[in-house]
Amino acid sequence: MNSIRGVLIDLSGTLHVGDVACEGAVEGLKRLRLANIPFRFCTNTTKESCEKLLKKLTGLGFEIHKNEIFTSLIACRNLVQSRKLRPILFLEEAAMEDFKEIDTSKPNDSVVIGLSPSKFNYEKLNSAFRILISNPDAPLIAIHKGKYFAENDGLSLGPGAFVEALEYSANVKSTIVGKPERSFYELALKDMGL
Repeated sequence: MNSIRGVLIDLSGTLHVGDVACEGAVEGLKRLRLANIPFRFCTNTTKESCEKLLKKLTGLGFEIHKNEIFTSLIACRNLVQSRKLRPILFLEEAAMEDFKEIDTSKPNDSVVIGLSPSKFNYEKLNSAFRILISNPDAPLIAIHKGKYFAENDGLSLGPGAFVEALEYSANVKSTIVGKPERSFYELALKDMGL
């Protein structure tokens, strides 16, 4: 009897770095399939929707099915829907696909921060700050608080610095929905039936 009941696999830096598959990753995934070990790709990637991520990974040679991808974007969307929030979203357009059913009409009542280099500017961050200080119950939701991530040309600043800036300036504590939060992993295991 196999003692491994399931595997949670990170993507960036584990299966690929940027647009290049990591050495041995494609073969390792094939071994898991042959051994009939269930797995989920657990990622804090917030620049791409689940569908775009699937296309990227299959393009790198991985045999992956959409239901095997469990993202912090999906966990965040589920939280926003369950609380019936109207957030201002700091997400790149490619990630917005996973949030197309979310009401973002003004006035916004919450702030969601993902990795969004094109939206991290003073004007937009100040809008988020004003939402948070105008309503003491307005949640600041961090998809994750990563300090940095690996790209082809080196490390790049993650969303954690922007989350911390808003926490500090608005005197609030964020709710983190992605890795390394225990609840994120529990949801991924539940998704595998474990």
